Amino acid sequence: MDSLVRAAETGKAAGVGESALRPDGAAKVTGRFAYSSDLWIEGMVWATTLRSPHAAARIRSIDPSKALAQPGVHAVLTHEDVPGAKTYGMKSPDQPVLAVDEVRYHGEPVALVAADDPETARQAAKLIIVDYKPLTPVTDPMTVLDEGVRSIHPDGNLVRHVKIRHGDMARARAEAEVVVTGEYEVGMQDQAFLGPESGLAIPSEDGGVELYVSSQWLHKDLEQLAPCLGLPPEKVRLTLAGVGGAFGGREDLSVHVHACMLALRLGRPVKMSYNRYESFFGHVHRHPAKMRYEHGATKDGRLVYVKARLVLDGGAYTSTSPVVIANACYFVTGAYDVPNAEIDGLAVFTNNPPCGAMRGFGAVQSAYGCESNMDKLARALGMDPMELRLRNAMTTGTVLPTGQAVDGPAPVAELLQALRDRPLPPSGSLDLLSLPGGAANTTHGEGVRRGVGYAVGVKAIGYSGGVDDISTARVALTVVNGAPVVSVHTAAAECGQGVTTVQAQVASTELGVSRVVVLPADTQVGDAGSASASRMTWMSTGAVQGACRYLARELLRRVSGSSLADDQVLDSAGRPVCSIADALGSDTLEHTFEYHHRPTQGIDPETGQGNAHIAFAFAAHRAVVDVDVELGLVKVVELATAQDVGKAMNPLAVEGQIEGGSVQGLGLALMEEILVDREGRVRNPSFTDYLIPTVLDVPPMPISLFEFPHPDSPYGLNGVGEPPTLSSTPAILNALRDATGLALPNAPIRPDDIALGLRAAS
Repeated sequence: MDSLVRAAETGKAAGVGESALRPDGAAKVTGRFAYSSDLWIEGMVWATTLRSPHAAARIRSIDPSKALAQPGVHAVLTHEDVPGAKTYGMKSPDQPVLAVDEVRYHGEPVALVAADDPETARQAAKLIIVDYKPLTPVTDPMTVLDEGVRSIHPDGNLVRHVKIRHGDMARARAEAEVVVTGEYEVGMQDQAFLGPESGLAIPSEDGGVELYVSSQWLHKDLEQLAPCLGLPPEKVRLTLAGVGGAFGGREDLSVHVHACMLALRLGRPVKMSYNRYESFFGHVHRHPAKMRYEHGATKDGRLVYVKARLVLDGGAYTSTSPVVIANACYFVTGAYDVPNAEIDGLAVFTNNPPCGAMRGFGAVQSAYGCESNMDKLARALGMDPMELRLRNAMTTGTVLPTGQAVDGPAPVAELLQALRDRPLPPSGSLDLLSLPGGAANTTHGEGVRRGVGYAVGVKAIGYSGGVDDISTARVALTVVNGAPVVSVHTAAAECGQGVTTVQAQVASTELGVSRVVVLPADTQVGDAGSASASRMTWMSTGAVQGACRYLARELLRRVSGSSLADDQVLDSAGRPVCSIADALGSDTLEHTFEYHHRPTQGIDPETGQGNAHIAFAFAAHRAVVDVDVELGLVKVVELATAQDVGKAMNPLAVEGQIEGGSVQGLGLALMEEILVDREGRVRNPSFTDYLIPTVLDVPPMPISLFEFPHPDSPYGLNGVGEPPTLSSTPAILNALRDATGLALPNAPIRPDDIALGLRAAS
């Protein structure tokens, strides 16, 4: 098991603000990194899941006898075998471990099989006989609240209705001189991480279980997992295995309960690893959204009010839908000063696949609607879209529709101006790969139009609405072979965003030690919260910094020093007093620190008013596109970003996060959508039919980094990972509208939307 629990030693650690190389980087690019799907232990068996072929059906009976009779099959489990609670959930425990008497979406887990190898397990699962009584699925989120529609969920069909009422809408309507309305739709996007859900469960001698799993939040997993297993939390130990991307799709449980159930039943290790097909059913997706926007403004382009109605399809179970719809509503009016607002957001249950967290967490959908309607307003005013945005740009002190004033940096105008002033890329390229259609050689430039579009996005960083967020770090300072070594232990999930590297940078900076070891994340240390909400660097940095500063004070007290650097204790003039190793001697200093951000509060359920957020992050994009108007093919020529990051803890990693978020936004704009038919069946659960951008689709992405320190965060840093997904999609669609003159209300846009739309308009 040494390969599963080895520490990630970083060697000589770089400090905060340096472009430190990631300790796992070389192993990942050379194929030597051990992901969760690579886990192996002597004596393990393989498990798989039988999933429902129906989106809605009663289960009359389950007969596993034929599967159990197959050579190499060790167990078949159903809901009757769940040892504890039969349901779990992120926000509401409503999702069955295994379907009991009803299935509510295509792909819902019904039974488990454990066998000697994965192929035997999959073939045996096909032999389980399930007697279903199909029901008519309810798949249109716009109809689920209609009178007479059957109840989809035990709690009814409404997940949550969020209402925000701000200002005086009656007076605002009278004041508005130009009013535009628009209806916009965003499809169901998949996180499309490359590493499938997987884990290894090992029964322990005390009757408990150890689970090595790819996750975003180990302690939340434990909170849901232990009751389902009927075990006390101390007998369920989770360790983070190698994560091949997450983007929100690993916040909910996947293999966790199933692998542990089988391991406890069989008394031997059990491995579960989804194939790509099953992965599409094994995690939540981005909520599809249907939105209606109304912007009112004066003739000189000053925003007077925004009225909006959003409907998010939450699918069959709750997951994080209650907070996703809240987050979508918080930022309906975008990064603008809007004095009056009337916002209604509804998340509803359907028989579609469950939806939950994905990068941007609701703000992606509302940013798309807002920025699309802002361009429509600019056209109605006869005003340049950039000028309209600058005229209404949010600043420090702007009051949000929730009544909260922005008390940190709000450099919206600066970001937009940086993009406006950037030179445009040259046109008329003769390189066929740079034209719409690319290597298919569909055009040599004839029928190609260029468009330019802008968008800006804002989102809260960290948990909102009164959540007392926490991150815990245990830091130890000791001497190994005559040199000081720092070990950092947190439960922070390294999902590819680089939190392991940042923890080492913080420890090296605070303690002046060149050797830092970041121990594997597990539940043997306090909660670190989720790798989500662009919070992990902020919160983990606060925890590690707090623990290190305690140790530094203790060490400096011993030798009357003033600071630590380069493995030395320094005096007030920066001269060495002694080595850190000499100051420590044979002692080990250790401290555990819990970091909390400042308090927030929940919003009023009737008005939506409240100081719900700790901080805000801003990003803006300029997209340049070429469009083949005959075929509807699109080439994004350039996707430039300007973003405030507070403090670039690791500039190289920051740029990687911005590029990754921008590419996911490009995918949502042009190609990514899970297609669900009227029967609730997923039609494209593979990377053959679910398209994601490749290297040939990704344009140059110049980045302008701004560092406006946040007053409440460690080092002044701010969240980075989510903001690029907010503005990249609407910037591309606004560029397409600029090139074609079409309304293009839906994302992703299809070639026939452009080609047929232009033909109809001509």
